[in-house]
Amino acid sequence: MSAFTEQSAVTVLGLGAMGRALAGAFLDAGLRTTVWNRTPGRDRELVARSAVSAGSAEEAVAASGLTVVCVVNYDAADTILRREPVAAALKGRTVVNLTADTPDRARDTAAWAAGHGVRYLDGAIMTPTVTIGTPAAVFIHSGPKDLYDEHQPVLAALGGTHTHLGEDIGRAAAYDIALLDIFWTAMAGFAHAVAVARAEGITARELAPFAKGIGDLLPTIFEGLAEEVDNTTASDDSPITSVASSMAHIVHTSEAHGIDASVMRAAEGQARRAIGLGHGADGFIRIAELLGRR
Repeated sequence: MSAFTEQSAVTVLGLGAMGRALAGAFLDAGLRTTVWNRTPGRDRELVARSAVSAGSAEEAVAASGLTVVCVVNYDAADTILRREPVAAALKGRTVVNLTADTPDRARDTAAWAAGHGVRYLDGAIMTPTVTIGTPAAVFIHSGPKDLYDEHQPVLAALGGTHTHLGEDIGRAAAYDIALLDIFWTAMAGFAHAVAVARAEGITARELAPFAKGIGDLLPTIFEGLAEEVDNTTASDDSPITSVASSMAHIVHTSEAHGIDASVMRAAEGQARRAIGLGHGADGFIRIAELLGRR
């Protein structure tokens, strides 16, 4: 039996892979779900599962008190939301924007929403489409706490954990940017490592188990480094002088095989700068303090 009443409703704007997953989770939870996408045809499977296909974005947002937006970026979101018929239909309703972009864009959209009588929450999805509707999904949100509390029961239909990070509307996007920084830097590092390994006759499959071992080390390391940063202490367990030497070996081996080492050269440059500023005996995380200095 559904936990929602017949009046419980939600609209999903944007039916890419993630948008379809969100709409599917709402349908699975028994919510009356209206969907719309700029490119027609992506709603067929959802309609077959009882979703309502709106003929326009304004029709879609008028169908529910809550609209969830999931498109490629805020340029796309603004193109949809800020058109006058849609903006007028949204007045007095709530938008939860799960589109990925920058903190400044989130704050700009929130200011626009406030000026048009639209209730607004920002958020980010931190896990892939296959997790949506399952306990493995992770969502973060920011904006007015009372508004979040009001809509949390419906948002919970998306599964997993939902964390309200604070009233600053840009806070979820800031977390998202920082966490994606970790992810894509790691992905770039793995791609580079695979290129170097292959040049030395090691297959990606042979490397992968050992790469996983490196990855398994990181959570504990991150926690320890976070304590150092917030407590303004500096461990000397792995001094920057040693780190720079290791980075130089990677650069040398890469370039000996004709492999672009520009990313590692940049990282080594940061380490050398820290050494030049007298921090050679400090741990690597000292670089975080120096990155913002001109």
